[in-house]
Amino acid sequence: MPTMTIIANEISYNAAISACEKGRQWQLALSLLSSMPDMMLIAKEVSYNAAISACEKGGWWQLALSLLGSIPDMRIVPTEISYSAAIGVCKTGGQWQLALSLLSSMPDMRFLPNEISYTAAITSCSREVQWQLSLSLLSSMPAMRVIADEFSHSAAISGCEKGRQWRMGLSILSGMPDSMIAPDEITYNAAISACEKNCQWQLALNLLSRMPEASVVPYTITYNAAISACEKGGQWQLALNLLSLMPKARVVPNEITYSAAISAFEKGGEWQLALNLLNLMSEARVVPNEITYSAAISACEQGGQCAVAVSLLGKESAGSLNLLVEVRQQKT
Repeated sequence: MPTMTIIANEISYNAAISACEKGRQWQLALSLLSSMPDMMLIAKEVSYNAAISACEKGGWWQLALSLLGSIPDMRIVPTEISYSAAIGVCKTGGQWQLALSLLSSMPDMRFLPNEISYTAAITSCSREVQWQLSLSLLSSMPAMRVIADEFSHSAAISGCEKGRQWRMGLSILSGMPDSMIAPDEITYNAAISACEKNCQWQLALNLLSRMPEASVVPYTITYNAAISACEKGGQWQLALNLLSLMPKARVVPNEITYSAAISAFEKGGEWQLALNLLNLMSEARVVPNEITYSAAISACEQGGQCAVAVSLLGKESAGSLNLLVEVRQQKT
C-alpha cells in the first residue's frame, strides 16, 4: 500500500492554531505560529488573530499585546478581530487604561469598534472598579453606531456592582427593555450582586422573583447572591427558605451557598440550624471551607455552646463532621 505524504500549508496551520485557541493551548499556538517560517509558510492575520486569542484565553496579556505589536513588522495589517482580542486580554491583566487606548486607536487604523471590542473594554474597566468609565463607554456606543447588547449591559452592571452603585445598576437593567434588549442570567446575577453588596435584600429577592417571568433560569451563583443579601440584612428565615427552594429549581448548592446560609444563622443566633446545615454539607458531599467553619463556630459561641464550638474547631482541623450526634448527646 503506497504511503501518503501530507504537506502542511497555511490553511492547515491556521486550523491547528485555531484549535489550540479553542482548547486554551496558548503555548502550542505560539509554537505553531513561530514554526511557520521554517516551513516556508507565511503567517497571515488569521494566524496571528488566533494566536492572540489563545494568549487571551490563557491570561497572557503581555504576549497577546506583543503579538499585536509585531503584526506591522510582518507586513500584516491587523484587523478588528486582532484589536478585539487584544482589548479582551487587557481585562485579564487589569490593564483598563491600555484597553481604552486600544479602543480609541481603532478609528485611526480605519477600524470601527464593534460590540465585541466595546464589551471587552467595558469589562476591563468594570473589573478594576472604573464604573464611571464603564457607563461612559456604554452610553457612547450608539454615537459610534454600535449596538449595545446584553453582554455590554451586563458588563456595565457588573462595574456598578463592584463600585457599589446599585441604583445605577438597576437603572441600566430597567432601561434594557426600552432598547429591545432582553436581560439574561448574567445581567440578573450582576444586578442581584449589586443589591447584595449594598444590603438591599428586598431588591435582590425582587429581582430573583422576576427571573421566571423573563424566562431566565437562576443558577447557583444567583441564589448565592440572594442568600448572601438576606444574610447581610439579618433575614435568616428568608435565607433558609431560598436554600430550601433550590432543589425544586434544580439548582445545586455549593460551599458558597452553605457558607452564606450558615452566616445568616449565625447572625440570627440560630446555632442549631447552623450545625444542622454543616452536617447536611457532609451528606451532600460539599466540603466546608474556613468561612463555613468560622460562621458555625461563631454561631455556637453566641448561643453559649462553647463546648460544641471547641469540638467544631478540632473537627475543622481533622476535616470530619458528626456534630448533630454530639449536640444530642450533650442535651441528654
